[in-house]
Amino acid sequence: MRKIIVIGIGAGNPDHMTVQAIAALNRLDLILIPRKPGQKDDLAEVRRDICRRFLTNPHTRQIEFDLPVRAQQDDAYHQTVDDWHDAIAGAYASLLDRECGPTGTVGLLVWGDPSLYDSTLRILERLRALPEAALAIEVIPGVTSVQTLAASHRMPLNTIGGPVLLTTGRRLRQGVPADAETIVVMLDGACAFTTLPAAQYDIWWGAYLGMPDEILISGSLAEVGERIVRTRAEARARHGWIMDTYMLRRRGDV
Repeated sequence: MRKIIVIGIGAGNPDHMTVQAIAALNRLDLILIPRKPGQKDDLAEVRRDICRRFLTNPHTRQIEFDLPVRAQQDDAYHQTVDDWHDAIAGAYASLLDRECGPTGTVGLLVWGDPSLYDSTLRILERLRALPEAALAIEVIPGVTSVQTLAASHRMPLNTIGGPVLLTTGRRLRQGVPADAETIVVMLDGACAFTTLPAAQYDIWWGAYLGMPDEILISGSLAEVGERIVRTRAEARARHGWIMDTYMLRRRGDV
């Protein structure tokens, strides 16, 4: 039976690779490295750098492939994502049939941690559902951008005994639960924090977390919100891509 090992590689700093992740890397017959067509190669290069630094098994092969592109987002958001995941599962199936024997071990290097706002495990379940698939899955946890954000700003995520809400920019635009003290927002391509009453929140924002180009801004949302929007746009234009995460806290909560 084939095995796929899904390895969390952290938020972009190769030093965040755990001992467990490095050991798993060296158990692989094949590593699949995705590229995003039409975009800069930085994310694939981080994966290559990890392999250069930590891969010591001379028998492990590396195969790069173009990741299917998601259709332009419209009102049918969930259907668009569903179709995209089907396309990625199909790409994995083709690669496994072409590049991996029936008992090979394949690695997928996943940004952050595979359990948090990453769809790799859901996509692999689609692959396992195929009649011809015989597939085992192993998961190696990784350091998340949420942890890296808190460490970079040198502060705890939670208030004393308080809850932490993990959500997306899309959901933030729909409203904030009344009892939410600390809100960590991921996958926000449109600066959803600008829809909130700025005087009521502090924000801790970070982009390219753990990487040499890391950018950090924090303060009252009313004072730094516009600077974050401007800085984010400039960084995206400069790099051709951006990954950012931020934490909001109602003012007065401790």
